[in-house]
Amino acid sequence: MSETKVGGQAVIEGVMIRSPERIATAVRDQKGQIVVHWHDYRSLTKRKRWLNIPIVRGAVSFFEMLILGISSLNFSAEVATREDKGQGKDEGSNAASAEADARKSGMTPALILTTVVGLTVGIFFFLFIPLWIVRILGFRKGAIGFNLMAGLIRMTMFVGYVWALSFFRDFRRLFEYHGAEHMSIFAYENGEELTLENVRKYETFHPRCGTSFLFIVALSAILVYSISDSLYQVISGSPPPLLNRFLVHFLLLPFVAGSSFELLKASARHVDRVWWRILAAPGLWIQHITTRTPDTDQLEVARIAIWSSVGMPLPESVSVEN
Repeated sequence: MSETKVGGQAVIEGVMIRSPERIATAVRDQKGQIVVHWHDYRSLTKRKRWLNIPIVRGAVSFFEMLILGISSLNFSAEVATREDKGQGKDEGSNAASAEADARKSGMTPALILTTVVGLTVGIFFFLFIPLWIVRILGFRKGAIGFNLMAGLIRMTMFVGYVWALSFFRDFRRLFEYHGAEHMSIFAYENGEELTLENVRKYETFHPRCGTSFLFIVALSAILVYSISDSLYQVISGSPPPLLNRFLVHFLLLPFVAGSSFELLKASARHVDRVWWRILAAPGLWIQHITTRTPDTDQLEVARIAIWSSVGMPLPESVSVEN
């Protein structure tokens, strides 16, 4: 059993893997070659002691992974759509590196803008809209009932969203790489040599997946928002209006994400307990939609990403662009 825990996400025609000290993204380009980009990275919670406290570190890690994930998606999109213009291997690699360096100076503003826009749309769709629907339905049976109904609507919207995406070919490919990521992580963390035969033995469902995390976030939101709405009513003497409720929930979102992260981290040590299996079950069910069985080429990309993330030597056929 490997003591080093890794995590990651599927990207366009590839996989991003994050180890405690390094992030690596492996992508298969249009020529069939695997291209890797890696860089050393230590979380802010490891570099700033005052951020490494419960709940705060969870919120910081959540936003870090959001930004890093978008960065990896940008890289994968560039590689997956790159066309062969007849350059030699060395010349093409050097040109690609030069292009990456040229983009690097403008990457940070682009990432910030993309992250802000994505968060704004996500918060409006999954935070405000459920509150508005419950309000329209006239559900006024107290803070717990209101937020329980909003939580059910929120999860229904999320499941419907990913289910709808599964009908698109490009997203089915993404879900296959998601399955490859999980299978390779399972093999690595169980101390297996990352041969294709060993990786194929494992399932595509992983209890530490972001899908499971989102379900825990939904449960935490019901509890936290029920308490906040009850306190609001005690202080003001009436239930919060829709806009006030949304603003309070929005301000508490980092606390919800941080507490959910702590719960997921703590529960990772108790994966064999019955209570954890019950808690993890809905997230694993949703992974029937968000993961698909990968092919050999996709498993190859995933294991290359893990090798790179933990500093292992890569095959000569892999092109590294740093």
